[in-house]
Amino acid sequence: MSCGKLVLILGLLGPAMYTHTFAQSNHIRFDEQARVFRIDGENVTYAFGINDQNALQPLYWGARLGANDSLGPAQVNTGHASFDLPSGSTPQEFQGWGAGLFYAPALKITFPDGNRDLVLHYVAHHIDGDTLTIQLKDISRDVMVDLKYQLDPETGVIGRSAVIANKTKESILVEQAAAATWSLPQGTDYWLYYLTGRWAGEMNVQHEAVRPGTRLIESRRGSTGHQNNPWFAIERGNSGDQDAGEVWFGALAWSGSWRITVEQDTLRNVRITGGYNPFDFGYKLAPNEQLQTPVFYGGYSSHGIGGASRLLHQFEISKVLPQAPKPRPRPVLYNSWEATGFDVDDAGQMALAEKAASFGVERFVMDDDWFGQRKDDHAGLGDWYVNKEKFPNGLKPLIDKVHSLGMDFGLWVEPEMVNPNSDLYRQHPDWVLNFTGRPRTEGRNQLLLNLARQDVRDYVFGFLDKLLNENDIAFLKWDYNRNWSEPGWPAVAPDEQKKVYVKYVENLYSILRELREKHPKLEIESCSGGGGRVDLGILRYTDEVWPSDNTDPLDRLSIQDGFTYAYTPGVMMAWVTESPSSANHSPRSTEYRFLSSMQGSLGVGANLNHWTDADFATARRLISEYKEIRESVQHGALYRLISPADGSEQSATESVAADRSQVAVFAFLHSSQFGYPYPRLFLRGLDKDAQYKLHWITENPGGNLPETASGAYWMDHGVDLNLEGDFQATAFRLERAQ
Repeated sequence: MSCGKLVLILGLLGPAMYTHTFAQSNHIRFDEQARVFRIDGENVTYAFGINDQNALQPLYWGARLGANDSLGPAQVNTGHASFDLPSGSTPQEFQGWGAGLFYAPALKITFPDGNRDLVLHYVAHHIDGDTLTIQLKDISRDVMVDLKYQLDPETGVIGRSAVIANKTKESILVEQAAAATWSLPQGTDYWLYYLTGRWAGEMNVQHEAVRPGTRLIESRRGSTGHQNNPWFAIERGNSGDQDAGEVWFGALAWSGSWRITVEQDTLRNVRITGGYNPFDFGYKLAPNEQLQTPVFYGGYSSHGIGGASRLLHQFEISKVLPQAPKPRPRPVLYNSWEATGFDVDDAGQMALAEKAASFGVERFVMDDDWFGQRKDDHAGLGDWYVNKEKFPNGLKPLIDKVHSLGMDFGLWVEPEMVNPNSDLYRQHPDWVLNFTGRPRTEGRNQLLLNLARQDVRDYVFGFLDKLLNENDIAFLKWDYNRNWSEPGWPAVAPDEQKKVYVKYVENLYSILRELREKHPKLEIESCSGGGGRVDLGILRYTDEVWPSDNTDPLDRLSIQDGFTYAYTPGVMMAWVTESPSSANHSPRSTEYRFLSSMQGSLGVGANLNHWTDADFATARRLISEYKEIRESVQHGALYRLISPADGSEQSATESVAADRSQVAVFAFLHSSQFGYPYPRLFLRGLDKDAQYKLHWITENPGGNLPETASGAYWMDHGVDLNLEGDFQATAFRLERAQ
């Protein structure tokens, strides 16, 4: 709880009077004498001060310091000759473009008179519990910026954002707006992690030295994108140990075009600035209007990249997801797409539902082709009524059948898209993103509805709300199958059109939020041709995400590995599908496919009409085993014992329950070239003094292990597995003895 408040006059700078509000909490303090703010999380201290130029200057971010350790005062550096002036080279918490700045600014504005100089100085602050708000102001113009720092005490993760307010008497143009700039301790031996990819090849872990200059990680696609993901981690040194060393990490909560800039300047300062992508960006602020940036989360771990991942997972589970702080386990799901494609009807779906229920599925999802005049991907998007030829009595008979089999019912939708061959487009061709008089580029035979428009937003919410009111639907698979093109908004003035990058996403979030408020039992999956819209913004409103359309179990080991650097396995949908898959034409056993998928939120998407009795038996056995460990897998602590990102022919993961009472281990061998034995696995995160009993998940144990041993044995002696050959896998769990 916050303490008392005291307003003090600091003095005058130009025409404005500068004050601050004194207050502090258990975790956020302001040192009045040194003019230093200090934020303390569980194992983290973050500090910055007000320097002699009245600018906010970072001082420390790292392992938690002693309560009485001195920090500050903040001091402007001396710069470097006349080419790097102190005003531009001194790190700042949130820097406007002006006063000789040559590095990525947090905020850039053009004023009506052509002035583009923006120098932000401290005005006041307010502490309310675990939230610190600081007000900045330009030195002469009435442009105000409220910086928010929101601490999660349990993880030390800080969410930073900014509200930019125009208090002048004329409109201004915001050309660049970040949520925050993070600054690392001065040094050179830093190594950057980030995620790259493409459709069907998402979440590749990149690891490289931070060098002088700039590394841009971004999306210009209107959405999060497959090409990069808005997450970073920076390690001091290159330890090679997943669970050792200092790591700073961050994730941007935004589902539109975004940019993260990693810079090392000429004085070896390292800054990470993230927010809206300035490409084609321009947000006109009228007098008394404001712009709220996304949130840029940041954290620190002294336990390596693995520790950073686990902290971020814990934060997502307890603070971000819609069901936080205790999300329910993801149900085992069946999706009918691979079985039926664009050929759905009552009888076929009911037959699949019976098969799915027979081996333990808890949620049945009907995919594309149930609506409008949909027969393929050329028509129907936008016309969200049930196709009476395929479902003459509506969806109720199918839903009732699914419920009678003990499963809940889910449905595929793609609300933001429209086919030119649809009633909606014929009635409202102006509802799509377009530039007047220019071609409209189609992707997958579809165009993108301009969700920034209020009428489009209301239409999308309206048909979804009607669908949910009329049918007992527990789950929506929300798809989004193309990037933006021609991002015009002809219905508004030309100097307002670029607001589309912000308003579109804000309206998307508002639809999701309102649907969840009105239908509190509804759960939603974010899908965008796989992992094209995965970020901490969309995860505030969706319970799970679809990491990739590539469901080959070997490829998925790498995709899932990269995914978990930034996101908890509990939201990672992982399906067992056909073998050979369309992505990789080598066959994989049913058991291998299940073990690959059991490391996340398990689903089945295979054509059950092609399964043998042995396939059903394997599925029944392994789904039963999965239900025993899914809480540990989805919400426990993940250790990457062997990461595919290291280029190894093996991979292995370990999931430890929050109370350390259970451990689940999955091990995979891609190929045993030269016949070397499988590496010994040294488990982590157990209670070393407790006894743990072994239970094999697979029928073939794959190793000669003791039935019961101490946590110290499993961690220090390690585990030898007899895996050899190509595409082999095994799994076991440990249960703490009572």
